[in-house]
Amino acid sequence: MNIKNSQKVVDNWIKNHGVRYFNELTNMAQLTEEVGEVARIISRRYGEQSEKESDLKKDLGEELADVLFVVLCIANQTGVDMQTAFDAKMKLKTGRDINRHINNPKLK
Repeated sequence: MNIKNSQKVVDNWIKNHGVRYFNELTNMAQLTEEVGEVARIISRRYGEQSEKESDLKKDLGEELADVLFVVLCIANQTGVDMQTAFDAKMKLKTGRDINRHINNPKLK
């Protein structure tokens, strides 16, 4: 996935169909709501809670895509280049954690 292109796709969608971006605080609330929907599916499908009949129809991929969409909206409206930010984060994590997980006895 090319994140830079995805940001452009989201921006074009907002301009052509969404009228305008919600303000940053509204989008933060939207992000929290979408993450909550992901958490509900995970806790009921993979965790110890029982899954309700209405939960069975929920698509985890769709909910994760909702999270990604809102994250890209927030990045666009705040001027964050997510491709650059993600690449920098992966470089940092790789350098910092190169042996951390391999040497973790809890993961053996």
